[in-house]
Amino acid sequence: MNEALLRELVPAVIGVLVRRGADFAAAEDAVQDALVEAVRAPQDVRDPKGWLITVAWRKFLDAARAETSRRDRELRADNEPEPGPAESADDTLRLYFLCAHPSLTPASAVALTLRAVGGLTTRQIAQAYLVPESTMAQRISRAKRTVAGVRFTRPGDVATVLRVLYLVFNEGYSGDVDLAAEAIRLTRQLAAMTRHEEVAGLLALMLLHHARRPARTTPEGRLVPLAEQDRSRWDTRLIAEGVEVLQAALARDRLGEFQAQAAIAALHADAPAAAETDWVQIVEWYDELVRLTGNPVARLNCAVAVGEADGAHAGLAALAEVDPGLPRHTAASAYLHERAGDLAAAARLYAEAAGQASSVPERDHLTRQAARLNALLRR
Repeated sequence: MNEALLRELVPAVIGVLVRRGADFAAAEDAVQDALVEAVRAPQDVRDPKGWLITVAWRKFLDAARAETSRRDRELRADNEPEPGPAESADDTLRLYFLCAHPSLTPASAVALTLRAVGGLTTRQIAQAYLVPESTMAQRISRAKRTVAGVRFTRPGDVATVLRVLYLVFNEGYSGDVDLAAEAIRLTRQLAAMTRHEEVAGLLALMLLHHARRPARTTPEGRLVPLAEQDRSRWDTRLIAEGVEVLQAALARDRLGEFQAQAAIAALHADAPAAAETDWVQIVEWYDELVRLTGNPVARLNCAVAVGEADGAHAGLAALAEVDPGLPRHTAASAYLHERAGDLAAAARLYAEAAGQASSVPERDHLTRQAARLNALLRR
């Protein structure tokens, strides 16, 4: 059967098994075992979901029989439903909330979401995160044990689910799984199940950021700053979709942080060239974002935007009000000092920022910036 279709069916099938009485961990294991069989199944199965439910339920019963008494075993066997059309109820939304349970660490929540909702194998998740498969298996097992006894008595926290999906998106690409594309797929799925405006806001943000992906790096892997990107390489179809999703969310007049971030991304996407960016509006949206969240990173980005809208010295004054210990604070200071004409300070700050960089491409980019300015100073 088609692998993409199977991955889409995984959360619904887990939900069916849980409603039939299986705990989450056992249901998830049974569905993974059924997926292995699905690879060998005929391609012309009329009801893939019903087939997967039937096989997974039998896998669950087999596991239960190995661990319970004959009496309990026979009771479960007597209650086994006959194969037939798949149940129509979809518990995927419940699985989103379960996998983003507050008792889980962010790393565990992400791994469990990719496994139970995304339908990825442990091997695929391990490759995406560049860790051994055994390490990822232990992480997922611990997460499943943590949520095994959880029962939903009230609606889950949408904000936590969105944080998990945003974490997945920001991992980008490694191994044979494109996590950015996977996060978009999962967020589309969530958006189809709920009209929550922040779900739409996150989807719009992802689409708008993903649209710029082809222009973000050179063929050699070097970072290309936003102002220097070839905008003809941006995906206009994704941009149009992202703007449409965002406008529909904003029309509900319940602004949230992901909608504000998406609005900023939309303004960047709308500019035909970097020089035509509406920085005044971007500053206004950053002010909204800071008001909504108090996020220090938003304050940092706002200071840079102020530097573009009102001049580098105004940007530096705004940056002076931001915690200097924040990641990329030094890089922002370097950029604004260069814009202000203080090349010596900018070169020193770029070199300092390179030493603080969290990734090799970012470090190399900042090192090149420092070298460029030092070469100018030596002339």
